[in-house]
Amino acid sequence: MESCISCWNRVGSIGQCLPIQLELFKSRSQEAFEEGGRLYGKKVYLFGCTEPQLVPYKGENKVICIPVVVAVVSPFPPSDKIGINSVQREAEEIVPMKQMKMDWVPYIPLENRDSQVDRLQSQMFILSCTQRRPTKTAPPSPGLSIGIRVALKQMKIDRLKKYEYCLPYFYQPLKEDELEQSTEVQIIFPAAQKPVFCEFDWELDELDEFTDQLIEADELDKDKKDAFKEFVKERVREAKKANRQAREARKKALEEMSEETKAAFVNMRFYKFYPVPTPDTPDVSNVKAPFINRYYGKAHEVL
Repeated sequence: MESCISCWNRVGSIGQCLPIQLELFKSRSQEAFEEGGRLYGKKVYLFGCTEPQLVPYKGENKVICIPVVVAVVSPFPPSDKIGINSVQREAEEIVPMKQMKMDWVPYIPLENRDSQVDRLQSQMFILSCTQRRPTKTAPPSPGLSIGIRVALKQMKIDRLKKYEYCLPYFYQPLKEDELEQSTEVQIIFPAAQKPVFCEFDWELDELDEFTDQLIEADELDKDKKDAFKEFVKERVREAKKANRQAREARKKALEEMSEETKAAFVNMRFYKFYPVPTPDTPDVSNVKAPFINRYYGKAHEVL
């Protein structure tokens, strides 16, 4: 069981890049990996993340970033891509993991650390930052797989910001993506005073009326009306094109997919683990939720 606990401790949090503390998940990991547990004897892909929740802590309610671990049971990696998105960014990006120096790294048990990786039939993989450029002055990075903290300290600021907005990406070809059906576009219109942030639904909103309402609310300068409308139209064209391409790509993927792969997607399972309460940590039992992120959707089981 030492191997499983050590594995849990190496899971880093993608996006905020926080360490997932071993003791917070110890009992849950033991139960999951033991014989009869949900993860026993299965190929598992692990990643960590955080979610802000309002919880009671030391006599008052506080917003705390709660660390969670997601376990994906699958015969193959759930994805080789990462999503990059935030309110500040104009457009969402889906990029290869390797572009962000990330990969599913096989977990090697302590007793096998001297063995060659390719000779081991690893059943556990951890989504990790593979960029390693440690320096003599770099601080240690306990709890993080592949030295995430050290790696991040070497990144340029713009690249670091990009990493902070990373979300583990998953695409389920057997199910129509909500984004394929969406008729909304996120608008970040650049302006001299302040950018205009809004959402435009090309089926429900009428552009002239929508623009006039922004002007009346002093969110948009009147002399920028035409420029704003053209900006929105361009974003709508881009979104419709992206939706069409997504539908076509999914259709093609299904046509080329083997029955074995289809069965693997059907049987793929997501488990979301929350930390156990301790005297020094808040009780999160009342805020547990199945939602993982916009790509993975909801977990099949929350623990």
